[in-house]
Amino acid sequence: MNTLLPIIKPADLIALSQSQDFVIIDASAGSKSRYEKEHLKGSLFADVNDDLANIGDFAKGGRHPLPTLNQFAKVLQRFGIAKSSHIIVYDDKNGGNAAARLWWMLRAIGHKKVQVIDGGFDAAVKAGFPTSNAREIAKVVGPYEISDWSLPLADIDEVEQVAKREEYIVIDVRDANRFAGLTEPIDLIAGHIPGARNIPFTENLDGAGSFLAPEILKHKYLKALGNVKPENVIVHCGSGITACHTLLAMDYAGLPIPKLYVGSWSEWSRNNKQMVLAK
Repeated sequence: MNTLLPIIKPADLIALSQSQDFVIIDASAGSKSRYEKEHLKGSLFADVNDDLANIGDFAKGGRHPLPTLNQFAKVLQRFGIAKSSHIIVYDDKNGGNAAARLWWMLRAIGHKKVQVIDGGFDAAVKAGFPTSNAREIAKVVGPYEISDWSLPLADIDEVEQVAKREEYIVIDVRDANRFAGLTEPIDLIAGHIPGARNIPFTENLDGAGSFLAPEILKHKYLKALGNVKPENVIVHCGSGITACHTLLAMDYAGLPIPKLYVGSWSEWSRNNKQMVLAK
C-alpha cells in the first residue's frame, strides 16, 4: 500500500528539503522559457509533448497519447530517476494539470514515491522555496526498467460500449462550456461524448488554487459516483492531460484511481463517433 500522500504542501516540501534528497521536476506545459528564466532550484524540465507523450495521428490516441514504455524509461534515466527516487513534481498552473499527468505516469509504472506540489510554482515560491535560473544537472543513474502501465486504462472502443450504461460512469473534466459545445479552443469539433457526465477538474480546487481537503473530495466523488463500482469509472478530458488532475484528486481523497481514457475528446471527435453538440 502506498502511504505517501500524492499531494505535498509547500511548507512540507521546504521541511523535506532540509533533511531528504529528492528529484524535482518542472512539468509546466509550454513554459520552457519561464523555466529557463526562473524555476524551483534543482528542478529539471519535463516537456509535456516530448517527454510525457508520443504525438502522432490525433485520430489514433488523441493529442497526447502515452509514450512507449521504452521512451518513458529513457526520459526517467535522463532525469536521474531510479526506482528508489522520491520525486516531486510541479507546474506553473495552480491546478497542476501537467504535473498530475507525470504523477499518473509514474504511479502507472509502479513508482510509489511521487508527489505533486499543492498550488504549484507560485505557492512554493510564496512559501519560501528558493528559485534559480541556472542549468540544472541530473544525477547519473542506470536504466529504469518498466514492464507495463499498471493503472487502469480505457480505449475508445470501451468508452463507446459503456458510456450510456447505468452501471458505468464516464466523467469529462473539461470546463462546462467546452462540455456543452459552446466553445472549443483546441479540437476541431465542440461537444461531448454521449452519456458522459461533466465534473470540471476546477471543482477539485479551492479559491486559491489549492486542492480541497481529502475528506471534502471524498464526499464529493462518492456522491457523484453513487453505486457505480470503482472499476466502472472512466475519466477523460481533451487529450489525456487534465483528466489526470481528477485521478490525482481521487487518489488524494483515498479513493481507487479510475480508468484513464487517454485519447479523450481529441480522439473521439476525429473518429466519426456519436457526439452531443450544442443546440
